[in-house]
Amino acid sequence: MGRGGAPSAGPERAGARAAGGVAFMRMTRTEPMTFWCETDSPVGRLLLAGDAAGLGRVHFQSGPRPLRPAEAWRESGAPFEAALAQLGQYFRGVRRVFTLPLAPVGTRFQLAVWEALSAIPYGETISYAELARRLGRAGSARAVGLANGANPLPIIVPCHRVIGADGSLTGFGGGLHIKRALLELEGAACVADLFSGATVSGAPAEAPPPAGAATAADPLR
Repeated sequence: MGRGGAPSAGPERAGARAAGGVAFMRMTRTEPMTFWCETDSPVGRLLLAGDAAGLGRVHFQSGPRPLRPAEAWRESGAPFEAALAQLGQYFRGVRRVFTLPLAPVGTRFQLAVWEALSAIPYGETISYAELARRLGRAGSARAVGLANGANPLPIIVPCHRVIGADGSLTGFGGGLHIKRALLELEGAACVADLFSGATVSGAPAEAPPPAGAATAADPLR
């Protein structure tokens, strides 16, 4: 965090922790080998990437911007056996909390937002403004929304549980149809109508967060 509470710009790496929280660890000069694999799921094909420290990315390959693995990455499903098993349990409705070593890369502010996302219970939703308040940054809903959009571990770190103040879905990197499917799987209330643009209660949908959030379209370095 920079002076005056401003988000720091430099990337950092979370230490290997379960989805309930992340720890800060500065990136080393020599990066470890990154492994990746792809798997089918009820919401389309997923790409998983990570290294010895933990899972670093989950990407929706069926979305508008599939992720191209870097040439230096090694394809192997072995490092992701636990993640694949827990994702399968989640989609079958028998798992509500992920217990995996995670190693996302982001700024201190982004890591703080992602840790706060992990604290949102299964089947519950909150607004961007409420998430900002929980972080002690009540006037920074926009910045929090951008960090939410940059989350490299969707599903595992449940950014889909953050919705508009009026109950509308707003944005989601994998597509609003996937966000809706995840919330319906969890039995969450206040899911927006994707076709009419209205919430369940019929209120007009809130406009999505401003463009400019980081995407997962580029491979990790």
